Amino acid sequence: MPAKTNTTTELALLLLLATLWGASYTFIKIGVETIPPITLIAVRTLIAGLILLVVIRWRGLHLPKDAATWGKFLFQACLNSAIPFTLIAWAERSIDAGLAAILNSMTPIFAFLLTVLITRHELVTARKLFGVIAGLAGTCLIIGMQALGGLGDQLWAQLAVVAATICYAGAAIFGKSFKGLDPMLPAAGSLICGAVILLPVSIIVDRPWTLSPSTDSTLALLALSVFSTALAFAIYFRLIHTLGSVGTTAQAYIRVPIGVAIGVVFLGETVTTTAGIGLICVISGVIAMTLPGKKRAAAAT
Repeated sequence: MPAKTNTTTELALLLLLATLWGASYTFIKIGVETIPPITLIAVRTLIAGLILLVVIRWRGLHLPKDAATWGKFLFQACLNSAIPFTLIAWAERSIDAGLAAILNSMTPIFAFLLTVLITRHELVTARKLFGVIAGLAGTCLIIGMQALGGLGDQLWAQLAVVAATICYAGAAIFGKSFKGLDPMLPAAGSLICGAVILLPVSIIVDRPWTLSPSTDSTLALLALSVFSTALAFAIYFRLIHTLGSVGTTAQAYIRVPIGVAIGVVFLGETVTTTAGIGLICVISGVIAMTLPGKKRAAAAT
């Protein structure tokens, strides 16, 4: 961490980042009330991508021009925005924002599982195994009751959020291939590619010119795009350079109770006992998966 960095400021930004991403589930919930999921996410990625392009220009950076890099941006967009954003938006038409936040908190757990199964470079420690088991147990507690009752609409919505979470895990692994680039470049490039993918689909499927979104949905979409996407990305990339990647991952489990609390306070949602226990299991699992070991922590200081 740079010598002049104010730790209090960076930790406050970390909390703000978790709040912005935790609030995104509520923004989505309000947005999809009158805006179809595909159109909501198409506009979200377009607005956020354009904002980041302005930031890139302001910083004096330039997006790469080679086809190979843009091909990677396109693949990253599928994993990190176009598919998972749309799945979550579709799911939140039938499930609570807080529940989506709980299920989506498992990204680090799935990232670890994919890493072990595909790249095989992560050590399997007792702590990490506990994290995997606790996280998966939490997911089973959250969606298990619906599964016992058969394959209903709510179950499919919950599984859609889990699928989005797996996409995010894959994006985290694939994101390592952008090592030579300023982190802001793949962020903007992937968002723009996401918009390019979704806008034609929105035009064909939703015919957005026929929609009549409510004021609340429109404001939620703007807040989602500006604050929970563009601003959140800007804060995230700052924290990567100040707190480091390990410290920044703390938002993965900080945002869960924040996301649930926002849904309870502003949307009147409730958390069932089973989902509450599942939440505790998921948070415990993610903490076990993301906290650095003692040796690594000592080396980082």
